[in-house]
Amino acid sequence: MSFFSTRRGFLKASGMTGAATMVGSLGAVIPTRKYAHVGNLACAPLETVKVGVIGLGMRGPGAVSRLSAIPGVRVTALSDLYKARVDARNEWLAKNGFSTAKAYYGTEDEWKKLVEDPEVNLVYIASPWQLHVPMVLHALDCGKHVACEVPMVFTVEECWQIINKAEEKRVHCMLLENCCYGENELLALNLIRNNMLGTLVHGEGAYIHDLRGWNFRENSYEGFWRLKWNAQHTGNPYATHGLGPICQYMGIGRGDQMRVLTAMNSGEFGFSEYVKAHQAEIDALSAKSSGAKYGMTDKEALRGPWAQGDMSTAIIKTEMGRTIMVQHDTTSPRPYTRLNLISGTKGILKDYPLQIALDQKYDAPHLGWATPAQMNEIMAKYRHPLWRESGEIAKKMGGHGGMDFLMDLRLCYCLQNGLPLDINVYESCQWSVIAGLTEESSKKDGMPVIVPDFTRGAWKELSPLGIETVKFNLDADKAKTDKQMSV
Repeated sequence: MSFFSTRRGFLKASGMTGAATMVGSLGAVIPTRKYAHVGNLACAPLETVKVGVIGLGMRGPGAVSRLSAIPGVRVTALSDLYKARVDARNEWLAKNGFSTAKAYYGTEDEWKKLVEDPEVNLVYIASPWQLHVPMVLHALDCGKHVACEVPMVFTVEECWQIINKAEEKRVHCMLLENCCYGENELLALNLIRNNMLGTLVHGEGAYIHDLRGWNFRENSYEGFWRLKWNAQHTGNPYATHGLGPICQYMGIGRGDQMRVLTAMNSGEFGFSEYVKAHQAEIDALSAKSSGAKYGMTDKEALRGPWAQGDMSTAIIKTEMGRTIMVQHDTTSPRPYTRLNLISGTKGILKDYPLQIALDQKYDAPHLGWATPAQMNEIMAKYRHPLWRESGEIAKKMGGHGGMDFLMDLRLCYCLQNGLPLDINVYESCQWSVIAGLTEESSKKDGMPVIVPDFTRGAWKELSPLGIETVKFNLDADKAKTDKQMSV
């Protein structure tokens, strides 16, 4: 839901003159804060992080194994619609020498009992997107810390609900954006914090991943929930993998702030051609499809049409005049990339493959892209401490090459030590709500959209994320982590 402000009203509110008309998001009118800001929230340390995991389909099982390997963490409760999934994870816990967890399954509301369980102090949500907001809100309402898979939220209105509740309850609410913990992303962050790239000017991020087969495969996305989202929505529903790291590089929400966004989507071609090429398989799936779920029947989702265009491209401008491009494409054979490009006045880092160029006049050793030998020197000197100290175990634990484990490790370490989290509730909402804002803009052929300031001005006071690590002695606990290798 949104409204379109008049040109005069927008110009008056923004102090701009001679500007083009903009689409004003509902959240551009900032509601009054009732409770204190929680951008640097530090809560009482948890002696033991007692985790309840909701959703044991694609992401949840890996989370159970990773969390179980972290010192001072116990998985105390599990919830899924299907009993077999809960039983499988409890069997894994028992096999690997861990206490089994309370089991909640069988009905669509059973997860609420996990949230309310007094033996859970961290709710870890790995359910389909469509269920994230009610689960997050209920966990916050129960005074529980909550960590949610991406994206957390889609509309501006829901963002304000989550933010207001997190401020009221004074608990953590973190988006589980694993790409912020990738080795190259943290290398970029360390280079930036050491001023090797100079003043940041522009960033590019993306989620480009061929998911045609996954969308049309039975039992990959439960109830074809992702395909159904594509049938009902346009814009960029999955911006956070590319956007999150860039926001941390630039200190978005912590010294700078998104101001305006414009987005355009191509037409839809990939799904239609895929269905034609796999007609017999689609017919067989349609014949087996059940009743309506996630807003439509399986048959409707499998047959189309789909609102989501193949390529979504958005440009965001910040208060400090920086620009960010973010793209989404899951329907073409283009090789996987998150782009991960960050450009400054002294240098640039781009990924896929990783390349770095540093301005010679700032005492960098080269002109143009670094040679392999120079890259080795740069990576050895500026490898992030989290990867330097815990990367070996992270790679053994797995989860997208280890970044999932480091994300969980940092989350639990901060909870155990009463530290602010790397990703706060405002960032969690702003990165996620790009889905709704890009849909709003693309439906108006790229009309600019105001990006709400969910911090209510506090971004001017917060410091950008530092170079953070953990002080767990993971080597001393190696016997425990080695158990996880069977997953």
